[in-house]
Amino acid sequence: MANHQGSAKPDRSETKAYLVGGGIASLAAAAFLIRDGHVLGQNITIFEELDRIGGSLDGAGSPETGYVLRGGRMFEREYRCTFGLFSDIPTLDKKQTVTQEILEWNEIIKTGSKSRLVRAGRKIDTPEFGLSERHILTLERLAIEPEALLGTSSIEDQFDASFFETNFWLMWCTTFAFQPWHSAVEFKRYLVRFVHMVDGFNQLKGIMRTVYNQYDSLVRPLKAWLDERGVVFVMNARVTDLMFNEESASKTVERIFLQQGNMTEEIVLGADDIVIVTLGSMTEASSLGSSSRAPELRGKRDGGAWALWERIALGRPEFGEPSAFTDHIEESKWISFTSTQRDPAFFNLMRDFTGNVPGEGGLVTFADSNWLMSIVLPYQPHFIGQPADVNVFWGYGLYVDRPGNFVKKPMAQCSGDEIMTEVLGHLRIEVEAKRILDTTITIPCMMPFITSQFLRRAKGDRPSVVPSGWRNLGFAGQFVEVPDDVVFTVEYSIRTAQAAVCELLDLPTTPPPVYKGEFNPRVLFKAFAALHDLRG
Repeated sequence: MANHQGSAKPDRSETKAYLVGGGIASLAAAAFLIRDGHVLGQNITIFEELDRIGGSLDGAGSPETGYVLRGGRMFEREYRCTFGLFSDIPTLDKKQTVTQEILEWNEIIKTGSKSRLVRAGRKIDTPEFGLSERHILTLERLAIEPEALLGTSSIEDQFDASFFETNFWLMWCTTFAFQPWHSAVEFKRYLVRFVHMVDGFNQLKGIMRTVYNQYDSLVRPLKAWLDERGVVFVMNARVTDLMFNEESASKTVERIFLQQGNMTEEIVLGADDIVIVTLGSMTEASSLGSSSRAPELRGKRDGGAWALWERIALGRPEFGEPSAFTDHIEESKWISFTSTQRDPAFFNLMRDFTGNVPGEGGLVTFADSNWLMSIVLPYQPHFIGQPADVNVFWGYGLYVDRPGNFVKKPMAQCSGDEIMTEVLGHLRIEVEAKRILDTTITIPCMMPFITSQFLRRAKGDRPSVVPSGWRNLGFAGQFVEVPDDVVFTVEYSIRTAQAAVCELLDLPTTPPPVYKGEFNPRVLFKAFAALHDLRG
């Protein structure tokens, strides 16, 4: 294990760390506590309200009942915190590090879509962005405009209506899941953060993926590493409240209140103990349907993450404003679906139609779709242990309350079979349709808060990683503030975890700086040419 602090190791044998939430932020925080902070693994406890860890990086199911992925996160080479963490985490087979595996894998399977958009049943190879000079000037203005001037404005406040008819917007919004009513500040951050990927964006070049789904490729190796070091995982445990001491200038958490079934527990913190809370959850209150049943729409009371944030933020503005993210489900919900197939017909048809083998093409977006639906065919097998005669793919729709083009009802009311029927319709697959449907299990998932982190927000709605005036409390995850980096990424969760650990333990190290391609003239020139559809 690399020594990331030199030879001096402070004595933290008595320090205990309590991490609320079992997602990638807490798992990463535990690893940073051990690796950089020299906290003993057995003194680290992770509380998770569900029966499994991983949070939004999930992957479950079986060939018989159908696999489930609520989503799939994309990577790129400048995820410095992610690759830095996983450069010390071995793969499950111990043959190399997870970072080495990802980098080597993406040299073998390079993303290069030949069918990024589909219109009227025909693929569009390397679609042009179709931006006007006015659109481009607005994009350039947003890239340099201070966030304070953008305030709580939305993307649609910044552009005329014609922008949202361009191929650029169609590809941008489906790659990142932006909606016109989402925050202009978040849109700006994405423009700047991924400026180096604008050239090649119409083919998704530079996008990287893990060998398997992220639960198998990231969560399982990281948990195994933590298990080996004695980290304690407490499952089916909901943290309901924290008790604070706010009488001194240096405020602290004193107690943690925990509920497991009908049992409640109170944990008293020692003088050197710390607490890191993953605030909120973009997959909170998710609901699964089935091939024959639509998922139901739930809310913030169907889980503990939002309730805890609301409780501890009451009267403490430095803890942020959860209502900015919890109270606008109509602006943050959409549906994903996972299809498990016993017959190769669909994958064979897609290979021939797109010109890409599974794992190479990335997103295929149906430009005519009333649901604005996209699908992804990953390399197979996508799950460890997945049989060779089973294929799995994933998709999602952004406009779930509109009637479909082929199934004349809203996506939110559709079963898995009906969603699969809509997919087949857009691909103009007719002869093989019944055979494919008869051998496919499609499980839809309604996620009410999946893009809540993109909602319009004011300064202070997202708290700092360590709130001002607090000594032993840190926040991590998608709903804390990290200047320059972008939410809805694994990188953001890991960066917040690393920042929280560094600050709470007063480490001399800090997370690596966010890559800033906007200061690279070559990157800017390529982006400029791409926006004008002048690719060489």
